[in-house]
Amino acid sequence: MKNTIHKHNINELSGVKITFINMPLRETASPNTPPEGPGILSAIIRKYGGEPYIIDLNGYRIKDKIAEQRGLPNGRHLTYKEAEDLISKHLENVGEQDVFAFSGKITTLKWQEEVAKIVKKLQPDCFLVTGNGLATEIQRGLFTWIPELDAIARSEGDDIIFDICKDGKLVKERGIVKAVNSGKLSSSYVGEILDKHRFIYEGFRPHNLDDIPYPALDLLESDPYEYNVLEDYINIPNVGSDANNSSITPFIINRSLCTVSSRGCPYACTFCYRGAQGERNYGMRSAKHIAIQIKEYIDKYNIDFVMFNDDNFAVDKRRIDDIVITFKDFNIDRVKYGILTRMDEADERVYKMAEFGCVYIGFGAESADEFVLTKMKKGGHILKNGFVQTKVNGNFYNFPRTMVDAIKTCSNAEIHPNCTWIMGYPGEKLHNLKTSVAFILWQQQLSDSVNTKMFTATAYPGTEMWKVVRKDLKKHFDIKYDGLGEPICDDNFHRYVLELDDATKVLNNKNGFPVNFSDMPMNQFLQAREYIDNNQLEKVLEM
Repeated sequence: MKNTIHKHNINELSGVKITFINMPLRETASPNTPPEGPGILSAIIRKYGGEPYIIDLNGYRIKDKIAEQRGLPNGRHLTYKEAEDLISKHLENVGEQDVFAFSGKITTLKWQEEVAKIVKKLQPDCFLVTGNGLATEIQRGLFTWIPELDAIARSEGDDIIFDICKDGKLVKERGIVKAVNSGKLSSSYVGEILDKHRFIYEGFRPHNLDDIPYPALDLLESDPYEYNVLEDYINIPNVGSDANNSSITPFIINRSLCTVSSRGCPYACTFCYRGAQGERNYGMRSAKHIAIQIKEYIDKYNIDFVMFNDDNFAVDKRRIDDIVITFKDFNIDRVKYGILTRMDEADERVYKMAEFGCVYIGFGAESADEFVLTKMKKGGHILKNGFVQTKVNGNFYNFPRTMVDAIKTCSNAEIHPNCTWIMGYPGEKLHNLKTSVAFILWQQQLSDSVNTKMFTATAYPGTEMWKVVRKDLKKHFDIKYDGLGEPICDDNFHRYVLELDDATKVLNNKNGFPVNFSDMPMNQFLQAREYIDNNQLEKVLEM
């Protein structure tokens, strides 16, 4: 579907007042990624005459006695009461809103449930919509779990935000019955679901990402109490040990921001869900469009590091060549950069990226074992160059040559490589896990800055892995399915989704016992998990 953003009238959203609420993410990790999605949508709304606001509940980590008692050195989330006070103060400052729009991953379900109650308590007649990852993965089921919702918005919201704003304003002004009878609502109105009028918006990819305005980060510069949330984000490194996000760096980051240079991913790893970012429909911004944004960030916020958080920065070699030239033309190659990409793309492109100031590459290695990589559907490109037999702690392991070369190429280019890992994938046995652990220990022979953390394989709805472990999900969580094979959004599925709040933890089943999707015996799996959590990787090899 083609982009229609440029066809809208310049004052089309005049008079619309909308507040985006960004939900809290993992409490143990300091917030270092400003909400670019709500920022972009806010910029679009502002461009077409509307009045957007952002309340960023993820931006707060309160350091007090409560946080200390809970063992949270980086601070705690707001309480629900504190969140309510913040939203109430916001409405006191700016007046009633036509639309409240939630943004958050599937891990934010509990927060969305609670904040929906708060919003409807404070302003019962607002139009309440949720989007981003949670809405895209769960879809209609959210009306069961969050009955306060008027609408859900799936996938990318750049264009459907117009319909959301106009529908919301009409419903707010006339009430839902008169709005329905007016015939002026968008085609996203789907009638009554669970005895309430509902809307389901289906987003899509804009044809040209360069047409999208830059995120309105200035909306984070003053919260309802005039606190600069954005400055906190800038002062927390995007990557490194202080970020607590399975990354480590040998260098110091002082002031940083992040952005996304592309959307979607052309690959289909089984554990990954991409519905909220365009799925496999890959699209890129141009080098010039990115450079203008970064130049503004440098001039306005005095940053020294930019992290590109898109899943696959280095797909197109031609754009990398353009970035080298363009960044020099804009005099922004003096700032350092980090990217995320695949290890099979760490070829001559690495040296080009070093030219424009890239000093960090995050690789989703996930496993170094042939069997597991094949199961994950990562094997095709990673395994095509064969294997390198490598001795680690007295034993030999076969590492994919592509992975070994990626680490060495980065080192030669003076770029720090950081690998993330997954343990407990379906079918994985202890000897498979040992290969990944051995690869990490091999990396430590080359560098003092190596990530040793591992995520636990978790089945997220909508992924291929979800289908693979369907019988386990039924056994451990009593998850049931409809005629189309979709999970029924009953209490059992609800409890499961609420468990998905931290990708590092081991899930507990309906009886409170740990769940292990791998082929390792439970005691073996838990022992390996404990060794990894305590940074005792050598002991895994001794098991």
